[in-house]
Amino acid sequence: MSLRMVDLIIKKRDGKALTDQEIAFFIDGYVKGNIPDYQVSALLMAILFKGMTKKEIVTLTDKMEHSGDTIDLSMIEGIKVDKHSTGGVGDKTSLVLGPIVASLGAKLAKMSGRGLGHTGGTLDKMESIPGMRIAIGEEEFIKQVNDIGIAIVGQTGHLVPADKKLYSLRDVTGTVESLPLIASSIMSKKLASGSDCILLDVKFGAGAFMKTLDDARELARTMVEIGDALHRDTRAILTDMEQPLGLAIGNALEVKEAIATLKGHGPKDLVELCTKAASIMLEQAKIVTSLEAGEKLVKEVIADGRAFNKLKEFVKAQGGDVRYLDNPELFPLAKNIVEVKAEKSGYVHSINALQIGEAAMKLGAGRETYDDVIDLSAGIVLHKKVGDYVAIGDALCEIHTNKENFEDALKEIHDAFVVKEEPVKVLPIVHDYIK
Repeated sequence: MSLRMVDLIIKKRDGKALTDQEIAFFIDGYVKGNIPDYQVSALLMAILFKGMTKKEIVTLTDKMEHSGDTIDLSMIEGIKVDKHSTGGVGDKTSLVLGPIVASLGAKLAKMSGRGLGHTGGTLDKMESIPGMRIAIGEEEFIKQVNDIGIAIVGQTGHLVPADKKLYSLRDVTGTVESLPLIASSIMSKKLASGSDCILLDVKFGAGAFMKTLDDARELARTMVEIGDALHRDTRAILTDMEQPLGLAIGNALEVKEAIATLKGHGPKDLVELCTKAASIMLEQAKIVTSLEAGEKLVKEVIADGRAFNKLKEFVKAQGGDVRYLDNPELFPLAKNIVEVKAEKSGYVHSINALQIGEAAMKLGAGRETYDDVIDLSAGIVLHKKVGDYVAIGDALCEIHTNKENFEDALKEIHDAFVVKEEPVKVLPIVHDYIK
């Protein structure tokens, strides 16, 4: 009996599980153009309301992963590790983590993306360094990882076309929030990228896609289950995005912060996150047998300069001008640098990361559509974080912009800081570890 899309829609609408054959029919037919958008939209809405079983989600991810090319990294010696963040404000961890784990013998062969909206993309940050190439051929990519242990490039080829089509449809049909669709979207891309091990940095809070710790935990558990079912060592950390990560938000500003971190002068929360994440990746790569041993090694390679030297090797290999790493003052500054000052004394209780991220985008640091041109020098540098004391007139942060009209952004940024009289307890950045 031949399958019909309308039967799948009705079946899912009634809360029943789709078979492997039905999911394969839907993905294959949609990618080939045999199933129209309006029928797929109906199925996505049914999935949003009725959910999917673990088996359905694994099958959906598997069929999406194999809907186009997959990357074969078998020519790279050793265990290949990859890290994926669900996006956040001031998230420059790849530029810190990659050199740390590569300097200790792990192999990071990473496909990365551009930023959209208030979440910055690793590729945009890399392009802040003059000459940096993000498009390199597969042969050169594999050789570079074998030679120096790290390469980060833009997604190339015909990878996961099912996700590209479903992603744009979810955006316009109100089905973005569906957990099975989020999990299969992220994991299909990670699995197609070919690494042996995946560490997921699942953010929660105001500046993240998942607003609560419970929702983030459910997404993380689902993705770890998918990875394990499809034979990849997959683990997740749940990290706080109630306030921006580190102090810098904006492309060149974040690169400068990544450089400072690898030189041993990073902000506390970024150092804490990168140390924890790197130690997990080193355990996945079988370089250490415990997270404690991993953390010790991470601290060593930052202290003795090996991690920073690995960043230089990586930048040089991809055509970047290494002088900017040794002399971060070479990065061009925006022509308007303005402080946002506190209007009352007290302790910073919260910094709304979403508001800060959106203000940074308006200052030129992000893009609202994929065609927007980013101002690489634009952004925000925090002077105060949650838990810090401020007096009236103290600088909460400073804005960097080449735009002339930025008064609205200044107000938004000021309002993102909540200052109260009583002190506040500062929670750790990493809230949970799932494996």
